[in-house]
Amino acid sequence: MAATATDRVLERFVSEIRLAVPTVAVWAHGSLALGDFQPGRSDLDLIAVVDSPLDGERRDRLAGIHRRLLDEEPAAAKLHCSYLARAALSEVETGHVTWAHGMMLERPVTPVTRRELLDGGLTLHGPPPAELLPPLARGQLEDFIRRDLAEYWLPATSRPLLWLQDVWVDLGLLVLARATVTLRDGRLITKGEALVELPALGAPAEVVRDIHERRYADPEPIGRLRRVRRAVQARAFVRRGIKRTLAMGGGPQGSPPGVDES
Repeated sequence: MAATATDRVLERFVSEIRLAVPTVAVWAHGSLALGDFQPGRSDLDLIAVVDSPLDGERRDRLAGIHRRLLDEEPAAAKLHCSYLARAALSEVETGHVTWAHGMMLERPVTPVTRRELLDGGLTLHGPPPAELLPPLARGQLEDFIRRDLAEYWLPATSRPLLWLQDVWVDLGLLVLARATVTLRDGRLITKGEALVELPALGAPAEVVRDIHERRYADPEPIGRLRRVRRAVQARAFVRRGIKRTLAMGGGPQGSPPGVDES
């Protein structure tokens, strides 16, 4: 099978960061690992485990690699990578050096990402996630999801102008569906599976169709009136859905794979 642009940029990225810094492992999570990757639309979500915390010189070296890839590899436009020092792999709340949106910043590697990696992360270099990442504590994933819904997404539904943007409509509904399934069933689902779940959760059919076409096809731009109507529908559905999901019980009995029972 011929290598795709995604394959080539991943191979080049892994090769170059290994030359730049001592690299223990590189893993992919998100849609690439879960089997729902859409070239040109999906992010390339990566985690690199390095031997020690990154000093300023190493950060600059890695930023240079990312900028060069952006200039030379179109498929690198959506490549994001968090760099975790091996000794800090268990630090869930700590911000880790991350390349995203064309810049170096710091952000945590969330329990959702950790569960994706433990369930089926794609190993690009080094040992697989299960050999290095500690398991999640019981309830850690669910607590994070509830906090994210309550503290980030619910307040966002009070800002009507946000929901005129495609990205807020897409992410808002998909995050809600995925969160609901995880809290209800204890499993993670892809964005494609979330689209299948949305009608059963009462999502407006027109909005679900709009998201599906934008993810899997090339729809025509929508007009102002339709955009406003879609914003009203999406915002109201997400707000109701978050409140309903947060009111759910504690989820299924027992712990899924990758969860520490202690």
